[in-house]
Amino acid sequence: MKDSVVFRLVFRSFLNIAIAAILSLVGVALLYVVALFLSSQFRSFWFLRDIGRLLLYDIPNSLGLLFIWLILFCISYFALQWMHFSAFGKINDTVRQIADGQLQINHQIVVRQSNVFSILARNVNRLSERLQYALEEERRAEQAKNELITNVSHDLRTPLTSVVGYLGLIEQDRYRDEVELRHYIAIAYEKSQHLHELIDDLFEYTRMRHDTIALKLEPINLVEMLGQLLVQYHMPLEEVGIVSQLHSDEKQITVRADAGKLARVFENLIANAMSYGREGKRIDVWVTLMEGKVSVAIVNYGEPISAIDLPHIFDRFYRADKSRTRWSGGSGLGLAICKSIIEKHGGTIDADSNSERTVFRVILPLQHVEIST
Repeated sequence: MKDSVVFRLVFRSFLNIAIAAILSLVGVALLYVVALFLSSQFRSFWFLRDIGRLLLYDIPNSLGLLFIWLILFCISYFALQWMHFSAFGKINDTVRQIADGQLQINHQIVVRQSNVFSILARNVNRLSERLQYALEEERRAEQAKNELITNVSHDLRTPLTSVVGYLGLIEQDRYRDEVELRHYIAIAYEKSQHLHELIDDLFEYTRMRHDTIALKLEPINLVEMLGQLLVQYHMPLEEVGIVSQLHSDEKQITVRADAGKLARVFENLIANAMSYGREGKRIDVWVTLMEGKVSVAIVNYGEPISAIDLPHIFDRFYRADKSRTRWSGGSGLGLAICKSIIEKHGGTIDADSNSERTVFRVILPLQHVEIST
């Protein structure tokens, strides 16, 4: 009720009626006193004496005082209402100027707490802020769309140019022997696979960002999933001289998640750690229970990520220096997809890197959790 403009307007109108009535009575009393004074004084100013006698004796006999009170009441009520609604006029003028482009859309109206229209002024200010925010979001979305088109065009053109080039050499019989022919075919196939990977990642990223894909939530033993992934990567890790180890105080932590999507996140993070942590020769995966959450940290001890690149590695197609950052995955969308998947699960993902180690940390909320030690 306290925020109802209609209630406050009606209440203030009745209050103004009461104030106007009181002011009118006071005015009639003052006129009566002045009439007495004029009728007894200023004998040489006969016209003033006649005015006093008119107000004191003649008009009351014809209900003159009531008429005077009514006139004073109307004047007082009009003045009070004018003062009251002048704030509304200022608000209306400000909104009109914003609509006409004479003021910035985020222009703030000065709010007077003592006025009933202060609620309206605050709401108009909030509307201006929301409109400004919406415009900024639209500009950012348009800029992101343009950047996406530019980056996708660049990334599609590079492998496509190679494929077309080598297939052109084959079509024109510009190879010496079958060995060179197979070499050209192998390069074209490799580039087409990269092209296929980029298109798949782009499609997946777009679906995740626009919530057009539903998660198939089911109970998953997080510790078991991570153990299976490390077994899956055992041979590739061994080939590059890296050993891996899973650290967890619990044998089972069951959470509800989309198994395929969550596995893709950890596969990407393990693959990144394998590719860029070779110098450290070791990958550690730590699973830690927190208050109402579970943390999975994938640690490698290779070359660190620069402090300049670190805040942006989860941005799609982020460019480090003049080339695409290697921490974004093969297509430049790997970590961006990981972030989208984790956020759809209600979690967070971040990274920390220094001269000793690089950590990618995934935190998921514990819902319907079972813990077994």
